[in-house]
Amino acid sequence: MKAPALLLLLLLVDTTASQDQIPFGVRVTDNVTNTPDITYSTYVVYRGILLGGLNRLQNSSADFTFTYTQDPNYGPFLQSVNSVAGSSEARTYWELLVRTTDDKIIVPDVGIGCYIPNAHEEIILKYTKY
Repeated sequence: MKAPALLLLLLLVDTTASQDQIPFGVRVTDNVTNTPDITYSTYVVYRGILLGGLNRLQNSSADFTFTYTQDPNYGPFLQSVNSVAGSSEARTYWELLVRTTDDKIIVPDVGIGCYIPNAHEEIILKYTKY
């Protein structure tokens, strides 16, 4: 076997090994109208980003939808969840929070395009006012 073919084989083996599923929950909460929370389960692949898990959830559940815009400087920006959109006029937005496995709620220092969920965390998408 020649060296380039061996290298390709090693890359393929490494790629498939990194496809482990990392499960996490998503809680949609509305702090503005106080509608009941809705929870979902999804996953990312090993070291996968939250955006991938949200896309997977949207593709597998008719009850969950979301939209985002792509900011040229800051990346994906969450616009709506389950047809409820943030509004500058109403001063509302979707806040990203994370309940860690040790039950702490944190505000991640990155957004949906960079956050890497850990197994069994709960992602909280909170509709709120500013």
